[in-house]
Amino acid sequence: MRPARALIDLQALRHNYQIAREVTGAKALAVIKADAYGHGAVRCAQALEAEADGFAVACIEEALELRAAGIRAPVLLLEGFFEADELSLIVEHDFWCVVHSLWQLEAIEKAALSKPIVVWLKLDSGMHRVGLHPKDYQAAYQRLLATGKVAKIVLMSHFARADELHSQASVEQVAVFEAARQGLSAEVSLRNSPAVLGWPQVPSDWVRPGIMLYGATPFEEANAVAARLQPVMTLESKVISVRELPAGEPIGYGAKFITQKPMRVGVVAMGYADGYPRLAPTGTPVLVAGQRSQLIGRVSMDMLCIDLTDVPQAGLGSTVELWGKNILASDVAIAAGTIPYQIFCNLRRVPLLYSGS
Repeated sequence: MRPARALIDLQALRHNYQIAREVTGAKALAVIKADAYGHGAVRCAQALEAEADGFAVACIEEALELRAAGIRAPVLLLEGFFEADELSLIVEHDFWCVVHSLWQLEAIEKAALSKPIVVWLKLDSGMHRVGLHPKDYQAAYQRLLATGKVAKIVLMSHFARADELHSQASVEQVAVFEAARQGLSAEVSLRNSPAVLGWPQVPSDWVRPGIMLYGATPFEEANAVAARLQPVMTLESKVISVRELPAGEPIGYGAKFITQKPMRVGVVAMGYADGYPRLAPTGTPVLVAGQRSQLIGRVSMDMLCIDLTDVPQAGLGSTVELWGKNILASDVAIAAGTIPYQIFCNLRRVPLLYSGS
């Protein structure tokens, strides 16, 4: 059996959720969209359900998967509904629903709902992706109340640059949000993972931890709270071949790496078809036989090469950590010119093995 696998530590997941609660004192929706960022939404929800205030997913398909697995906690649809006929499913399954567009508001006004729903009313405070314009926000709130079809409204927005701790953009977004919600009596939700970790002054009755749940930092600089997070996923495989090469020999596609000295090279059963970033360059860290080493040459679809020259204890069958508790996913992502969100979500073909449940 191919040795590539991803080990998922559910106790670390709970630890990270508890940090979100501890540092904010707020209620927390665990964001498990995109199959819990590649970690397995159902298993992650089951591990958190006893203590989580609820979950957040992108769309109704993801929410229905949780209900089918027996998850009864609140589930928020972060993109709301895409068609008005989804409202009947929202009512049937007690989903919470983001409203970010006037057409969604109009659909609720027209719908015959058997019971009121919980709405999170989203303001575009400056990201300019989705959300109501500030000039429409107060009226939208009043129109929702007037329908008699809404049990509760939470006021929300989303930061565009909260991962930039020295930027004023988040402060400016908070100011837009505060002006738009003036006089409205409702709970608010502003803080995503970077805001939970790095913006303690931002008001939020509800927080929405996402990437931090999985133990990865959203920042490129050190952050004291992020340093307390525990990696949840360890992506590992084994050395399946060893080569002894003299100086001047090319390794891998395109001969992008040439040995400058005699080298011992290990081939690892891991490639971009598994989700390992193809653009990870020579020098990207790995851990082999308990010792740090590096990737060399191009990543292939099913294999990659690592330097075993200074790791004499490593050989055929040695375990290689591609990212996890020793090699941080954020470091691999930076080396590959991407973000940990993407490398987690790109994971595929690799079996997920759970512990700590």
